Amino acid sequence: MRTKSAARGEAVSQFAEKQHGVAATRELLQLGLSRSAVKRWTADGRLHRVHRGVYAIGRSDLTIRGKWLAAVKACGPGGVLSHLSAAVLWGLRAYAGSFIDVTTPRRSRRRGVRVHQVAWIDPDDCLLLDRIPVTTVARTLADCAETMPTRAVVRLLEQAERIGVFDLPALRERPALAAALAQVAPDAPRVNSDWERDLLDWCEDIGVPRPQLNVIVEGFEVDALWPAQRVVVELDSWLYHRSHRSFVDDRRKAATLQLAGYLVLPFTALDDEAAAMLTAAIAAR
Repeated sequence: MRTKSAARGEAVSQFAEKQHGVAATRELLQLGLSRSAVKRWTADGRLHRVHRGVYAIGRSDLTIRGKWLAAVKACGPGGVLSHLSAAVLWGLRAYAGSFIDVTTPRRSRRRGVRVHQVAWIDPDDCLLLDRIPVTTVARTLADCAETMPTRAVVRLLEQAERIGVFDLPALRERPALAAALAQVAPDAPRVNSDWERDLLDWCEDIGVPRPQLNVIVEGFEVDALWPAQRVVVELDSWLYHRSHRSFVDDRRKAATLQLAGYLVLPFTALDDEAAAMLTAAIAAR
């Protein structure tokens, strides 16, 4: 017959599997551990303190999801992953190793956690994603719009659209997103990658009209087109030329467009040299 200690140990292990390896003190007490047992388990390495009142179970090296959940638990009941951290969890941006953002109605200070204290969190703005309490996509984007430049928020919106979590009606109800939404309106250039967004922002910076993106010219899809000037820019990278076939196809495309009277500019970087070439091309045609 199993001892009570063994049963508690199994219960904690099962809990850890469902909670990315972390537990708050209150949860350990609910699983049958006493406060003295928590201290013993910490001393003998079965628990590893992550934040005050929050422990990694069995091992100290947490995954990023474990770190996110530990931060949420550390901020107390009602806290949710939010802002940039929520954007990463939703797949709207890459993880950059920054502070963990948590929105909570409680006053809290935790090392490595950027706490956003609010009076109240609408339950409709929160849900569980991979067992982590997190703000919805709409709330996440609105929160980011209040703390980030519009250009950065536009990239989040475009990524949300690409991965199919773009809920336009819900986003239109968020005043903070108005400026960013204006740049992803139905008549705005459709952007399929950060490379293309970089191009649009770059054109704005150097005073060149925005091009059409991903349009068919002479039977080929081109990255960017200025139709009045008959100028084409191809965003050239080794990433897209890893085979002999792709290299040959791109050379055939360029030759066909040039014979049809288009000026084709292959850019590997959006730098000063490229700016000078594009500006001159647009002005000359």
